[in-house]
Amino acid sequence: MLAGRTVFAQLMAHVSQSTFQRCVARYSGDYKASRFSCWDQYLCMAFAQLTYRESLRDIEACLRAVQPKLYHLGIRARVARSTIADANETRNWRIYADFAQGLIRAARVLYVDEPLAVDLADTVYALDATIIDLCLSVFPWARYRRHDAAVKLHTQLDLRGSIPTIVQITEGKAADVTFLDELPLEAGAIYIMDRGYVDFERLHRFTDEAAFFVTRTKKGIRFRRRTSRPVDFATGVQSDHTVGLVTADARRDYPAPLRRVRYVDPETKKRLGFLTNNFALPAITIAHLYKSRWHVELFFKWIKQHLRIKAFYGTSENAVKTQIWIALSVYLLVAIVKKRLGLDLSLYKLLQILSVTLFEKTPISIAVFDIGSQFDQIDDGNQLQLFDL
Repeated sequence: MLAGRTVFAQLMAHVSQSTFQRCVARYSGDYKASRFSCWDQYLCMAFAQLTYRESLRDIEACLRAVQPKLYHLGIRARVARSTIADANETRNWRIYADFAQGLIRAARVLYVDEPLAVDLADTVYALDATIIDLCLSVFPWARYRRHDAAVKLHTQLDLRGSIPTIVQITEGKAADVTFLDELPLEAGAIYIMDRGYVDFERLHRFTDEAAFFVTRTKKGIRFRRRTSRPVDFATGVQSDHTVGLVTADARRDYPAPLRRVRYVDPETKKRLGFLTNNFALPAITIAHLYKSRWHVELFFKWIKQHLRIKAFYGTSENAVKTQIWIALSVYLLVAIVKKRLGLDLSLYKLLQILSVTLFEKTPISIAVFDIGSQFDQIDDGNQLQLFDL
């Protein structure tokens, strides 16, 4: 990095300007925008994410307090909350969704060699969805229940590096399983999901496209055992069967054989049943794969804890989706910088350091070294870690 550049400017130097401008041009984002460009909007919103700003008034006050430094950050326009609000309301949220996809591709390249909890060479994805609660009186377009409003964040997480590869934002009452309808499947990859995704017609597409799934069984599903495999009871595996579905409707939706593994967790003593179309992996590996699905739960809890996606700066659907996608892009950008600079600290600590040094003119690596030692005595055992040290 060039000497004299602020930490914020150094961070944004990892963004491909050509990629960002292609996303803007694709949706005519800067059409009739004489002063406050999409890039200005992104910088203001990214600043809000990195420094935990709670409102547009808060963003305006903080940025105006450092007005002489804004030009060097890349913000050319005068910052006003009304201008940011108008941009969030009117500029297509797909600009930032497409931009985040570019960051996803860059992050996956950097984290491709990250180890998995299970020793496998395959690509492993975890699928899940989380509810982001809203106030019905403020967000009437997002009605979820009689007195509640919400949107749902569907995510496919690459377990190598905890990188969200596919994200879809829907109405809160959309069923989790509908995420599978438009999900592009990767041949040879393993997809881990909970019982909410058990729909045999949809699951059969994995077999048709040479992909693998691991999920939990549901009560009421009837199976007919075809063959059994020997198991090591010491591992917690109770049975390993090849089964077929019994009912006519289920057989029509999924005519191929399935593998059912029964497992007792040695720690909790909880009995679990897994379904998969992978007949090659050891039964205990199937159980451990499903256990690694917890990473997607950690991802949801982490972004809700450390990013601004619970309090929104605008009330329209476009403003909400814009803020969520910019928050995800900031998460990805910080993960990219962490890997490119070889920073040996957790993502949580890196975000904390960035939040207090954005306007310092020092290389990020030095800021991390100087300030990071102050975090050594802080017990962050309760913080959700997505990247091992």
